[in-house]
Amino acid sequence: MSKKLLLGMVFGNGYGAQPGAWRMPGVDPTGFTNFDTLVRYAQTAERGKFQFLFMPDFPTLKPNTGTDAQQLNIEPMMTLAAVARGTERIGMVATGSTTFNEPFNLARQFKALDLMNHGRTGWNAVPTSDPAIAANYGRALPPRGEKYERLHEFVQIVQALWGSWGRDAWLHDQASGRFADMAQIQPVNLRGRHLATSGPLALPASEQGQPVIFQAGGGDQGLEVAGRYASGVIGAVFSMEDAKAQRDALRGAAERAGRDPDEIKFFAGLMTTIAPDRRAALDRRIAMSGASFEQRIGYLGQMIGLALEPSQLDQPLSAAQLSAARPSPQDPRAGNALKIASEGWSLRDVLAHGVIDYHPMIVGPAVEAADHMQTWFEADACDGFWLCPDVFEDGLPKLVDELVPILQQRGLFHDDYEGTTLRDHLGAPAQYGRDPRLN
Repeated sequence: MSKKLLLGMVFGNGYGAQPGAWRMPGVDPTGFTNFDTLVRYAQTAERGKFQFLFMPDFPTLKPNTGTDAQQLNIEPMMTLAAVARGTERIGMVATGSTTFNEPFNLARQFKALDLMNHGRTGWNAVPTSDPAIAANYGRALPPRGEKYERLHEFVQIVQALWGSWGRDAWLHDQASGRFADMAQIQPVNLRGRHLATSGPLALPASEQGQPVIFQAGGGDQGLEVAGRYASGVIGAVFSMEDAKAQRDALRGAAERAGRDPDEIKFFAGLMTTIAPDRRAALDRRIAMSGASFEQRIGYLGQMIGLALEPSQLDQPLSAAQLSAARPSPQDPRAGNALKIASEGWSLRDVLAHGVIDYHPMIVGPAVEAADHMQTWFEADACDGFWLCPDVFEDGLPKLVDELVPILQQRGLFHDDYEGTTLRDHLGAPAQYGRDPRLN
């Protein structure tokens, strides 16, 4: 098999993808601010030959912080600067809002990181949609159409700034005394409806030229953004059919923008709790759940059309309940939730299967994750996955030491890095400045 799947991993709070990860045995409770711990986790992912780390961003306090750790990192760029000094090959993709940043500042930060890590940086270019975040900036959220109009201007200005210091302009010739060729360093002088800059940016090219664009939005406007600019798309899909439809739509959008559809890679999310068998994995999920299942039982009931109470957590659905249950047509997870419940598990076990988590969940041996990934990949439902291990401390090594070897033995995943930059890892084409194919 010549085509290989690609792997990214969510990277953030120092604990893991599950809210109770911070309380699990062996976990550093100060991991949220312990950069040595974060670098160690990045090194483990690099040992597994993952193509990139993905850092979402949510710059506001979560309401449940009294008992649950913040799920995201303290600050993406500062965190990845630390990771850059402790890793050599793995890519690092950070989210940067186009709603509450300015293009010059963001272009400077991301290109500086790209120089620091020798061409391993990606920018997840998305608008902000949460009013609580907007309030932190003293502003209201603009209308969706305006946010995306600003996003298009923002990306084009950032890319123009990245290319404003010519790729061969930095001479650093000590003998002649010529530091740079000023003829190759030019202002950009771009002005749109929402944003403007004169430039140039006083930073030379990295080993990959400039950072790679990622996208994680949704809807028709997000699709257009991805089709025009993105080399990687961070997806949120619950079924293989939905994933295939989304990937096909992205490839179509790339073609309409005048790009080769193979330039855009779609990554499906996959959450994992790896253990020797299903029962051990469920017990692990239950151990880290705390009181969250009591709080979520009502939502499970809404998904399958039943009135459920916390007192029923340790009981399976009765025959009468199963007969009356109907999956909600508004929730794409509902069909799987009812399927798991129909197998006779207690409702606590049903929730431990991750049926209301925000991605498909593998609860069991690593081979089950490998089977899921192979099925989706060979059906052209995705180009790879961004993995969400339940606990970084002991859940991530299971992905590296158990899952990755299975994928490699099946010929699905590479044995080592073939290049040094994020563009190399993704097979993304060279680009410096704006894409000349786009008007």
